[in-house]
Amino acid sequence: MRLPMIQKNKSKSSDGEAKPEISAEDRYNLGGSKAKGLTLPTILTLGRIVLIPAIYYVYFLKTTWAAATCSAIFLVAAITDWLDGYLARKMNSTSAFGAFLDPVADKLMVAATLILLCTIQPVGPATTYPALVPLCATCIISREITMSALREWAAAAGGEAHKAVAVNSLGKWKTATQMAALTLMLFFKEGGKGLVPELGANLGVALLLASTILALWSLAVYMGPILKYMD
Repeated sequence: MRLPMIQKNKSKSSDGEAKPEISAEDRYNLGGSKAKGLTLPTILTLGRIVLIPAIYYVYFLKTTWAAATCSAIFLVAAITDWLDGYLARKMNSTSAFGAFLDPVADKLMVAATLILLCTIQPVGPATTYPALVPLCATCIISREITMSALREWAAAAGGEAHKAVAVNSLGKWKTATQMAALTLMLFFKEGGKGLVPELGANLGVALLLASTILALWSLAVYMGPILKYMD
């Protein structure tokens, strides 16, 4: 079964010729894969979305194990983010649905967790500067919305514009620091006595700030080359 063709906008190139449609294989860089149904990588991606309500539920529990459990659930979800991509390549089971769903699941998980962390002020520098976590959350979520719109436009434009928004190493570092920051902030959200809780809370906020800087930096890097294709 052929993957569906993605309909483009009715725009034309600078020489007046209509631009060719872009297929789902090209849109999601599938390399001609024709996996059908719910593959294992796609199931893992769906599982990542299902874990979001679990994180919300555990986050507000008033028990001694709530913070550790909440952090563990998020960590499992973060690991599946790497695992589903690895399995998709290893098993040659990529699909247009899976390629679409994967970044959506990532953004939902990160945005939901950031909003959670804004409801109960984490300990450490975030307590001293209460606007810090909401500011980082706003920057990161705004960046993700902007990048989603940019990639949608680039996919419609096709050609060099589509290649210009391919994931780069800066984006990967942004994701890695985000996952580490959120895991630590969930684990140490209530702090505690001793050097380890204090260092853990401080490191979590520091990594969140670093991931915010990387998010904005990577957005600027993506926007630079793509601006010349916008007319």
